[in-house]
Amino acid sequence: MGAGLALNRPFGRASWQGVRRQLGLTMPLTIAAVAYAWAQEEPPSSIVSRLDRSAMHITDVTMATLLFARLDREGDGRWTLTWTNAGHPPPLLVTRDGEARFLTGGHGMLLGTALERPRPDGQVEVPPGATLLFYTDGLIEEPSRSLDDGLELLRTHAATLAEHPPARFTDLVLDRTRPTGNDDDVALLTVRVPVE
Repeated sequence: MGAGLALNRPFGRASWQGVRRQLGLTMPLTIAAVAYAWAQEEPPSSIVSRLDRSAMHITDVTMATLLFARLDREGDGRWTLTWTNAGHPPPLLVTRDGEARFLTGGHGMLLGTALERPRPDGQVEVPPGATLLFYTDGLIEEPSRSLDDGLELLRTHAATLAEHPPARFTDLVLDRTRPTGNDDDVALLTVRVPVE
């Protein structure tokens, strides 16, 4: 099973190269998928539904997870995150004052199930100075603990690190949260919304 993250374009394990390998896409198909996703103004759920329907015709990968999100600045200066989640770990929203919560809305079926079910979208206003953390399951999964324990560990550490600059925040979250005995790939994408 493959895994990927997206922020108005897929981010898989570390890059588009990861998504390309996981979904078994050739480079021209990968470039076409990036261009398509970038150009669309429709909800993330519509884009991912179309990708899901077409994937079985262009790849041998049977199932994959994907989080596809769009971060928009509204006309009044507010920032809004809209996403759909196809079986991926939920994004984490950390406010400047250290409140951290998982964005559990927009959760739907994995890619490749061949089930024609509507995909939901989640939407949240992102406060000024907040941090969004997108990550792969290698950051939170460990055989000796429950998935809920791994998620809580991530949430707790991220909350205490809110005041750090994004690069330092990311490094510290990785250092404090990644299981020592886990050799699974880990990718993190940190987005800090401007204070203005």
